[in-house]
Amino acid sequence: MVYLRLITKLMKKWLRSPFLIKLTNWEYWNSKIIYAPLYPYWLWLSIKARSFYFLTAANPLIKNGGFIMESKREVYDLLPIDFYPETLLFSPGTSCAAVMQSIKNAGITFPLIAKPDIGERGLGVKKINNENDLAAYVRHIPVSFLIQRFIPYELEAGIFYCKLPGMATGYISGIVHKEPVTITGDGISTLAMLVARNDRYLLQWEQIKAMHAGLLDTVPEYNKKIVLIPYGNHCRGSKFTDQTYRANEKLSTAIDRICSRIPEFYYGRLDILFKSWEALERGEDFSIIEVNGSGSEPTHIYDPAHSIFFAWREIIRHWNVLYAICSANNKKGVPYITLAEGNKEREAFKAIDCMLGARVW
Repeated sequence: MVYLRLITKLMKKWLRSPFLIKLTNWEYWNSKIIYAPLYPYWLWLSIKARSFYFLTAANPLIKNGGFIMESKREVYDLLPIDFYPETLLFSPGTSCAAVMQSIKNAGITFPLIAKPDIGERGLGVKKINNENDLAAYVRHIPVSFLIQRFIPYELEAGIFYCKLPGMATGYISGIVHKEPVTITGDGISTLAMLVARNDRYLLQWEQIKAMHAGLLDTVPEYNKKIVLIPYGNHCRGSKFTDQTYRANEKLSTAIDRICSRIPEFYYGRLDILFKSWEALERGEDFSIIEVNGSGSEPTHIYDPAHSIFFAWREIIRHWNVLYAICSANNKKGVPYITLAEGNKEREAFKAIDCMLGARVW
């Protein structure tokens, strides 16, 4: 009986190991594995376009169409100033005193958001609560970075928008709702125990431990919600749910009006913080925290309810639209970057990604 209990305990532990959690849930697979079966189709589109980097013609005013190495600051500059949080750009190595003075001059207060000017997957994004946090961030960030006013809206969504050049209006092709890593106390269990019960959060253990080391042994009050990782990034633990059904006439019209004010924006995803869906349908009480161009994924595919086959269909559907948009822009004179240029940009981005990924944020 003792041996049976031991074996049962070991089996339960093994079944909840990070390896097996990732193996049995495709949303956690490496992107190279997810996309591998689709590469032949991408090759076919590239042959038709006569360019492996045809997607760089998607959004003519965004560097490389928003595929790679685009500056967030430069993208913000394309938006009406009331569409996004007040944002300051700093070079790596800028002193904390200089950053602090600029923040004070701009009237930005704590908490605030710091993020790399070039980067993806939430790497290097951090909520800064005080001057000590800011000093640590400025000291460690190896690339140009942004300081943004914190937006207190609780709802976050990624809304994918497509518009064929020459058409009067565009449309929403996908909506993902983002639920950050949030624990609800039961008045009995410690924070560490609550995290350990959730497979999704268990995969973020190292990040949670680094951010909340002093709270892991505390017992949150009954029904108290604690946001452990306040970023809407899938790789940082957020749960993505497909809410494309919300793309009714009101929301579609509102998003089309917003996107029509971004010059020559045809394909990409708006990451938006907002007060309520009703307000967003009216085009009110929202803030665009990022505009992602032709390198965007239709992230609603990562809803745990969807299969890998659904994901593959959605990716191909979006690639077909992307190909049509880029071909139309190319015919109007928008060039595709060359293979050599594209490979050089990929290497530059890989270097930035490695620097940012070298530490837990």
